[in-house]
Amino acid sequence: MEHHLPLIGRSPLFANIDAADLAPMLQCLGARKRTFPKGSYLFRVGDRTTAMGIMLEGSVRLEKEDYWGNRSILASFGPGQSFAEVYACEPDLAFDINVVAAEDATVLFLDIGRVTTMCPSSCAFHARLIRNLLGIVAKRTHALTRKIEHTTKRTTRAKLLSYLSDQAEAAHASRFVIPFDRQELADYLSVDRSAMCAELSRMKRDGLIDYNRNQFEIVRRSAL
Repeated sequence: MEHHLPLIGRSPLFANIDAADLAPMLQCLGARKRTFPKGSYLFRVGDRTTAMGIMLEGSVRLEKEDYWGNRSILASFGPGQSFAEVYACEPDLAFDINVVAAEDATVLFLDIGRVTTMCPSSCAFHARLIRNLLGIVAKRTHALTRKIEHTTKRTTRAKLLSYLSDQAEAAHASRFVIPFDRQELADYLSVDRSAMCAELSRMKRDGLIDYNRNQFEIVRRSAL
């Protein structure tokens, strides 16, 4: 775990906390590292947990399936990002989504029950952890709100433009990489994959965007 400490220290959970305090904090939080092969489930619908995860390697997706098995992707998380905070804060809240390894993944699990209740050693950094955790939950709520804004657009083009605009703003650049392949992007935006790919081709032909696999560029900013 030692070679992952710089990445762990950049997590929003440990913002404004000295690097020297990181190792004892991880011990206090019962940190444990686990690896998952691509396609495996970290959590399933109905599971309960007191642990949040921080991605060390690879990526995971939050997926939801309806009664007929139709999949919707809610979010994707890569190295340095965290997930399952809301469920960890409220252990009685069962997962209503699946957490799936999008590729071979290494995850650091932290017992958030030790953050939401005062730890026996009364760590000096405890209050800072609570503030940071609240900030993470707030940003997660905002991200889900943005997804709702994308998916409620009336046309496939409007959904794509809304999503790509957000990605460009997050990257602070007109060129950026998205965390989804074509099927995953279609599932995220709740559109038909074939129709979405056809619309992407038209947008490229119209000079709005350019792309190669999951690398995109906003060519004509006025389109957004």
